[in-house]
Amino acid sequence: MGSGPSDHDYGDHVIMAGLVDSHVHVNEPGRTEWEGFDSATRAAAAGGTTTIIDMPLNSVPPTVSVEALAAKRHVCQGEITVDVAFWGGYVPGAKNHMEPLVKAGVCGFKAFLVDSGVDEFPPVTDNELRVALEAMAALETQALIHAEDPSLLADFTGDVRSYGSYLASRPTDSEAKAVANMAELSDLTGAPVHVLHVSSGDAVDILAAAPRGMSGETCPHYLTFTSSDIVDGATQFKCAPPIRQAAHREALWDGLKEGHLAMVVSDHSPAPADLKQLDTGSFESAWGGIASLQIRLPATWSGAVERGLGPIEMAQWLSAAPARLGGLDDRKGSIALGMDADFVVWDPDGVTEVRGAELEHRHPITPYEGMRLRGSVTSTYLRGERVFEDGIVGPRRGRMLTRS
Repeated sequence: MGSGPSDHDYGDHVIMAGLVDSHVHVNEPGRTEWEGFDSATRAAAAGGTTTIIDMPLNSVPPTVSVEALAAKRHVCQGEITVDVAFWGGYVPGAKNHMEPLVKAGVCGFKAFLVDSGVDEFPPVTDNELRVALEAMAALETQALIHAEDPSLLADFTGDVRSYGSYLASRPTDSEAKAVANMAELSDLTGAPVHVLHVSSGDAVDILAAAPRGMSGETCPHYLTFTSSDIVDGATQFKCAPPIRQAAHREALWDGLKEGHLAMVVSDHSPAPADLKQLDTGSFESAWGGIASLQIRLPATWSGAVERGLGPIEMAQWLSAAPARLGGLDDRKGSIALGMDADFVVWDPDGVTEVRGAELEHRHPITPYEGMRLRGSVTSTYLRGERVFEDGIVGPRRGRMLTRS
């Protein structure tokens, strides 16, 4: 797409290290009809993201063995516009696969405490997780936890189209109890534990007092929307944990400002319209996932600027911290001598008008439909070469990465 950034004067636009998104469900192989590496990495480039770390589940097979990782890498070849690294998965009985996966370069291991939504990635018990965390501590690798306590989840009751009924089925005390348990296990085992997609102020409070080495993230949808924004039947908003009341949204912003939450990642998880139950509006049966990989920057910036925050915080939350979590910070997440020349150029006063049909990811379904978000991505550079400019995604220059 032309020569490097020295040939361009971007005026008063912000030039930042390329974004790193450490929470992306690509789903390929096996569920490529949901999302694939071609479409996902195009969306990443269009959103200023130069590195994604792929989650181990929703693909078939899930990334719980070296053979499954090899299958992921095989389908990546020649298909990726930006760089891709991989998380491993931990499921019952997978302990013997952990060391080989670490040697093969995965960035760490994700586990679920509750039903993941797909049969091939079952949850672990507290005892199984303790054993896994002991192994992760010995291997000096990162643990990622979907933290909801199954004993405190409730059956869905009432009208299946009711968002209030769905919200009641996944209460804040389920998240809080799970995060508290993870803090104890992190302290006991010495494993670095990262809590995924934090949705409540209750969980932030526990992370504030958690042991050293424990961290947490949140997502643009929790920072943007509140439960009062969601009408019955609007299943494009369904995710797990759910979007909660306004007080929780503000607690998440406070958690970011105070350093109790380290980053903002997309938890990009698209699905076809039939799985989102757009025709029935059933929150009980709809797939829980929100696609926001391409609009993570403007969605986060829109809320940040309202709260007096600036590009420095954005660089930390969207680039540096996710790179550090994935063990990629020797080459990604900052602008410094010896780092990859990855950059995003964006206009803080620009406007991103969200139209799902114009987004690069596979399905157009988005709760941001029709919104005018503040900030717009102008250009994206990967290792000094443009991969996105003025609405056009460029050539596939991505590489597959391993944890340092």
